[in-house]
Amino acid sequence: MTNDPTIVASMADIEAIEKIPFEQRVAVDNTYDLIKASAERHAERTAITFLPAGNADEEPVILTYADLLARVNQTANLFHDLGIRPGSVVSFILPNLPQTHFVIWGGEAAGVVGAVNPLLEPAQIADILRATETRVLVTLGPSAENDIWRKVDAIRADVPSLETVLCIGGDGALPEGVLDFDAETAKQPADGLVSGRVIKPDDIASLFHTGGTTGAPKVARHTHRGEVYEAWAISLGGNLNADDVLICGLPLFHVNAVVVTGLAPFFIGASALIASPAGYRKPSVIENFWRIVERYRATFFSAVPTIFSTLLSIPMDGADVSSLRYAICGAAPMPVEVIRSFESQTGIKILEGYGLTEGTTASSMNPAGGERRTGSIGLRYPYQPMTTIAVDADGKWLRECEVGEIGVVVINGPNVFPGYLQDHHNEGIWPREGWFNTGDLARRDADGYFWLTGRAKDLIIRGGHNIDPEMIEAALHQHEAVALAAAVGGLDARVGEIPVAYVELKPGAEATPDQLMDHARAHITERAAIPAEINIVEQMPVTAVGKIFKPTLRYDAARKVLENALGEADIEATVTVGSDPVHGSAAEVTLADADARRRAEEILGVYTVHSVVVT
Repeated sequence: MTNDPTIVASMADIEAIEKIPFEQRVAVDNTYDLIKASAERHAERTAITFLPAGNADEEPVILTYADLLARVNQTANLFHDLGIRPGSVVSFILPNLPQTHFVIWGGEAAGVVGAVNPLLEPAQIADILRATETRVLVTLGPSAENDIWRKVDAIRADVPSLETVLCIGGDGALPEGVLDFDAETAKQPADGLVSGRVIKPDDIASLFHTGGTTGAPKVARHTHRGEVYEAWAISLGGNLNADDVLICGLPLFHVNAVVVTGLAPFFIGASALIASPAGYRKPSVIENFWRIVERYRATFFSAVPTIFSTLLSIPMDGADVSSLRYAICGAAPMPVEVIRSFESQTGIKILEGYGLTEGTTASSMNPAGGERRTGSIGLRYPYQPMTTIAVDADGKWLRECEVGEIGVVVINGPNVFPGYLQDHHNEGIWPREGWFNTGDLARRDADGYFWLTGRAKDLIIRGGHNIDPEMIEAALHQHEAVALAAAVGGLDARVGEIPVAYVELKPGAEATPDQLMDHARAHITERAAIPAEINIVEQMPVTAVGKIFKPTLRYDAARKVLENALGEADIEATVTVGSDPVHGSAAEVTLADADARRRAEEILGVYTVHSVVVT
């Protein structure tokens, strides 16, 4: 296996790397062979360190590369015994455990592995399992400490394709017909794949659900080639080596954790440190974070903006964190002020990057060996063309944008997924053959650095005037009391939408909405972008991986407007706004007086809500 020694510093380095075809740089073309090759080179090196309680002083569980390969072989052989073949699906609903890695890579060696978010509701989980035609499911055993088994037990009879359920752990005896994962894998040979499967680079390796704000989540397909490419690209971009220790705190049902703090270190022979089953969601991990870094000499960690903001409030108390070369942020745009505060307070540099599930993880990053431009998502990865384009009303490619011009980000290359599992989700996502429309807006500077300016769907359209929420959020983040800020479009009867901002304050900080509004007026140069309202919330709504979940804020903003409109007309009502599988979003209005229905419908009819049901 060849890993180019060049430390990427500029677009010139990327172009030089691309003079040699990618296939000549990496000898393996599937994830099983990647792990096998690393085990042959680094058999006794530590592949996984697991902290069950997330404490710095606890006794860790250590697995070498020889151990990892053996367990992956046993897991793949168990799945083969259970009827899994190339193309058939093993799904997992698990927290971050060593066994989660065995399932992921063993599942890919035997067939296709499907990742399912344990935090979803049972109906959503059932939708995903049915859509993927899951045959084998690996999950947690019944336990008073978690409700994962309760969810699985509620829906397993509703998934016709499901043949076998395997459980890890639990408080007692397993239900009838359910198998013990650890006991069953221990019966299998550990020295190779009994199937004798030869995995092709374009074989589907995994399925990751994405989106899911309306109806059943979309399911993205990843190839073996795409995952191997990402492991190589991330290890190159981060200048990783076999002595590195990467902290895994994001959930292993998400591609960021699976690749950035999983397959990438496995590619290079480095170590992945699993910081508790719950990762960053476990308070002890955050409280002990700097001491964990000190004890294990961690060199990298990957996180989202909310985690960086939280870590700012955790004192180092003299912990030696000099081993940390970089922190990586790529799951969501990082406020510039948070970057500056974090780097100033901790001395740790942040490498901002950009990626998405449809790109198998990452597409760009600020160069470890070159200039980091704060607020930029960096340079594109080698072998993965990335540009910004202007599109027509149907989303088709009109032209490539000029330097400095904002356009839609499109990507091409070995990491770009072959499409969603459900055909109807693939409509309109390819503006040109091979190029995926990310839906993100950005500009590219003269040196090849990309700068995100927002999501196309997040634009606030005020009377036909497009307002980028990033402009509002950046201004609010400059306020000393603001930890996180998000701007969304609020309903307005006259202009359709007006900017509404939500703010989470730093621990112990104080600020009033009026003070924040004065700050916004002083720092937002575009008058139309000044928020009509600023709301202070105790905690921002976030996704399972820590991204700010803007739909919740949009729904709240819409609810307030509709309630106020009815209240001004002396109509007593309860309003709820949320996602809708048909309309995208919908408002339900329950009236105290049924005779006011027609008047309420007239009042609400002037607002651009996708669907309003008045009862």
